[in-house]
Amino acid sequence: MTLPRYRDPAAPVPDRVRDLLGRMTLTEKVGQVNQRMYGWDAYERAAGGHRLTEAFRAEVAAFGGMGALYGLQRADAWSGVGFADGLDALDGAAMAARVQRHVRETTRLGIPVLLVEEMPHGHQALDGTVLPVNLSVGATWDPELYAQAAAAAGAELRSRGAHVALVSALDLVRDPRWGRAEECFGEDPYLAARLTEALVEGAREAGVGVVLKHFAGQGATVGGRNSAATELGARELHEIHLVAARAGVAAGASGVMAAYNEFDGLPCVASRYLLTEVLRERWGFDGLVMADGGAIDRLVRLTGDPVTAGALALDAGCDLSLWDACFPRLAEAVERGLLSEEALDTAVARVLTAKFRLGLFDEDPPGPDPDGAGARDAAPGRDRGPDAPKVPSVAARARDAGDVGERIARASITLLAHDGAVLPLSPSADRIAVIGPNADSVEQQIGDYTAPQRPGSGVTVLQGVRAAVAPGTEVVHARGCELVGDDRGGLPEAVAAAAGASVAVLVLGGSSARSRTTAFDDNGAAVAGSGTAPGMTCGEGVDLADVSLPAGQRALLDAVAATGTPVVVVLVQGRPHALPDLRDRAGAVLSAWYPGPRGGRAVADVLFGVHEPRGRLPVSVPRSSAQLPVFHNGKDHRYRGYVDESHQPRHAFGHGLSYTDVEYGTPRLSASRVAADAPDLTCRVAVRNTGDRAAVETVQLYLRRLSGGSSWPRVRELRGFVRLSLAPGERAEAVFAVGRDTLSSLDRDLAWVVEPGTVALGTGPASDRTLEARLDITAPSR
Repeated sequence: MTLPRYRDPAAPVPDRVRDLLGRMTLTEKVGQVNQRMYGWDAYERAAGGHRLTEAFRAEVAAFGGMGALYGLQRADAWSGVGFADGLDALDGAAMAARVQRHVRETTRLGIPVLLVEEMPHGHQALDGTVLPVNLSVGATWDPELYAQAAAAAGAELRSRGAHVALVSALDLVRDPRWGRAEECFGEDPYLAARLTEALVEGAREAGVGVVLKHFAGQGATVGGRNSAATELGARELHEIHLVAARAGVAAGASGVMAAYNEFDGLPCVASRYLLTEVLRERWGFDGLVMADGGAIDRLVRLTGDPVTAGALALDAGCDLSLWDACFPRLAEAVERGLLSEEALDTAVARVLTAKFRLGLFDEDPPGPDPDGAGARDAAPGRDRGPDAPKVPSVAARARDAGDVGERIARASITLLAHDGAVLPLSPSADRIAVIGPNADSVEQQIGDYTAPQRPGSGVTVLQGVRAAVAPGTEVVHARGCELVGDDRGGLPEAVAAAAGASVAVLVLGGSSARSRTTAFDDNGAAVAGSGTAPGMTCGEGVDLADVSLPAGQRALLDAVAATGTPVVVVLVQGRPHALPDLRDRAGAVLSAWYPGPRGGRAVADVLFGVHEPRGRLPVSVPRSSAQLPVFHNGKDHRYRGYVDESHQPRHAFGHGLSYTDVEYGTPRLSASRVAADAPDLTCRVAVRNTGDRAAVETVQLYLRRLSGGSSWPRVRELRGFVRLSLAPGERAEAVFAVGRDTLSSLDRDLAWVVEPGTVALGTGPASDRTLEARLDITAPSR
């Protein structure tokens, strides 16, 4: 029997899509652009395992198929899924196979369903590996390491039967009051672009499609308020907020997620300018655009009814819904003339193309499932007999992802301040006090978008310190205060612990830990307010007006410092908290952006000098909330600062110290003048370790426009970085290739070009400590 063209794996994907689309009814087409269900509603606990729900079967039957199913394996406080009723690694893989089997066998055309999972920093599923959050990734300045982590996490997700990973990558921390700061790689578009490329490349290596969140400008909402309006102009949008997205699209991202926020008065999910003109016509993107959860429903306020709202979003360029009530009524929109069937066909074709590209049609169908439960033996990665090919098990994939996650944690820990004496700690000290609300909590070092962890898993800072010390060293612990509020009842115990210690490690910061008592919005964001988000200072929905450390933590710091015991402050946090001058109270300050379950061991490794501190700030650390914003690449209007406070950050973007001294030379250019149409040259800078310990130095390259260009220049712009490993006394050169990408700027048509003028190329260890060389860019030679 001759197979239909769409089932022929040798046929080109466009031909297969065309053939399949021509066979579909209007109802089946609408089904393919819908992603209506919460995945955890598709199954239920049954005797001996899990089974599909009647709600899932009805959803498939209603549309003759299913476009995508979100979060089949998601587990957290919002979904209410835990170890008692959820899917572990093997059960998850088996349930994914069962979902696929039902969709393929009970529908007319047998179109597979896209299984979409959250992978913000590891797969958000029971027993899924939790990686450090994106701010931690940003602090490594190490795309190669992150690509390994993305590949490991993607392989773990794929081994559990999923196809598409939703990953935050495109937002920037322009205002640290925003609760989702932890989901960003930092404040800089160049750094975010390099890490976004690494994410896409790593996930593709694992056979996973990536949908990049959020498109676009969500990190620039007014006042750091989640999902609020932005006041971006087109140039700021393109120069800052679209750079990572453009890099991710070029690297092969499968899709982007249209954000909640608006641009120029129109929500992103309804912006034809963003989703069609920029994304598809300018960039040539042919992947999916997915709506954020329930975002299309918000358009009803504009259109007056859900049918028109769905038509508006699809016509703007949105291909796939997420939980909304509008896209299910697209057939009605076609019948009422609000939407052409050709426009619907275009969106359906993109969904089908994604399924063909990811190999869903060509996978072996899942095996029989006679009893509708169990099926653990069909799980991917499980040996099926002595002659079966040996593939990495789910447990092995989790170990791989966990190992690279711990490497990220170590590489991200940033030494912000040091008196040159207190660190590294001696493992043979008489007594070490580990104090603070974040000293002994795995939940408070893993961030938002995480599944429940098994009891006893992970390593806290307290546990990491105890494991690192010599047998005779006493380690004492006191909580000292609660994470939030001004309760000082624990101060006497903390003072007593610190008073007799050789050193006090004070672990402060924030928490994004959700619980069953957290109130949630309908899209999973925490509802911040009196008593609704207890113990939380960060995460989706938890925005702060004041990013200072809570009053109780500040009082704890003062009380411990007053004992005269040397103090090391470790900030376990998901946003840059405003810091006062701590030189009179702490001999050292380290930042550990939610470093993941094993983060306590990583912190201890740096504290005791087993690993050198090599993290660099991906964001600027403010002095106070009142001076925000403080990002390094604002417009250069020669602002001279406030009367009552410096406008400079406490710690600048790119800053990070080591346990040795590193000396930088002046950058040397291979040419002092280049033509705009042939701008290729090199920039070299000598770097020497003048201390007695090894160093891992991140050499940074910045551009500063002195004259010329189409728009007002920025203070500085990151355009490159190179990592050098230097032994004591070693000298090495960082070499930067300076070409079009390094020197380009946006012209009046918002195109990236090299414009004539004079620029300064600066190199150094941080954005506020650079030496510069001038470069003249002349008009094109022809």
